Amino acid sequence: MRKTILIVDDSFSIRNLLQVVLTGAGYQVLVAEDGKDALPYLERGDLSLLITDLHMPNMNGLELIRHVRQTEIHRYLPILFLTTETNSEIKLEAKNAGATGWITKPFRNEKLLQIINRVLR
Repeated sequence: MRKTILIVDDSFSIRNLLQVVLTGAGYQVLVAEDGKDALPYLERGDLSLLITDLHMPNMNGLELIRHVRQTEIHRYLPILFLTTETNSEIKLEAKNAGATGWITKPFRNEKLLQIINRVLR
């Protein structure tokens, strides 16, 4: 069975790029524009990974991570924080909220897939 990854990013181009790369690598991909848009997908029990941006309208990435960690079904779901921020305080805040790791934009597709494979093992 293919693993399912939920991508949450308000940038159409980033969502599209991630979807192409991850689908090409054999993953099933779901996309949402922001944290609020992602909430219905979080009712699914078959998610393998969540990749979320930080800066988004309605519900930002940190709020989404905190929400996910409060739900029993996804308490241990791997979460990768996708950000342009290089500030270590933001990364620490994401980790404290429950992020498993982070990817800094811009990213190389090969590096992205390596990180995802490591997190999903």
